[in-house]
Amino acid sequence: MLQKKICMVGAFATGKTSLVSRFVRGIYSDKYQTTVGVKIDKKTIQIQEQMVNLILWDIHGEDEFQKIRMSYVRGSSGYILVVDGTRSETLDKAISLQSEIKKEIGDVPIIMMLNKSDLTSEWELDDQTIEQLSQEKKWTVIKSSAKEGLGVEKCFNSLATQIISQ
Repeated sequence: MLQKKICMVGAFATGKTSLVSRFVRGIYSDKYQTTVGVKIDKKTIQIQEQMVNLILWDIHGEDEFQKIRMSYVRGSSGYILVVDGTRSETLDKAISLQSEIKKEIGDVPIIMMLNKSDLTSEWELDDQTIEQLSQEKKWTVIKSSAKEGLGVEKCFNSLATQIISQ
C-alpha cells in the first residue's frame, strides 16, 4: 500500500478542516473551531488497482498574524489550496502560499478547491477569473461545499490520481 502526505493550505476560515472532516468521516458541523498548528487525519482510498493511504495534514489558516510554517509541507506528495468563494482575498492568499510552497518542495500536484459553493449567491469570485487563473497556472480547480459534500471526494481522488501517476 502506498502512503502519501497531502497538505490542506489556505487562508484563515476557508473550510479546510470541514473539507477534511467531510472526506474522512462524512460529516459536517456548523461549529467553527480554529485549527492550531496542524491536525492530521488518514483515509485509505483505491485509485485504479492501487490502495493509497492518504495522510491529510490540515494546516492552520494563514492570516496577517500567523504564517504557515513551511516545515509542515515538507514531504508532501501534493496539496490542496482552499479558497473561500465568498472572500476574494482568500484567492490572493492561495496564490501567495502556492509560490512559497513551490520554493520549499518544488513542483508537486496541486488542486485548488473553491469552497462554499452552497453560498454562490454571496460569492465574490466569478467564473471568468477562476477559468483564467486555472489556465495560467495549469491548476485543476474544483468547486466544493463541505456542508453539502459537493466536489469533496472528486478533489481528493483527483489529487491522489495525479500523485500516483507521476
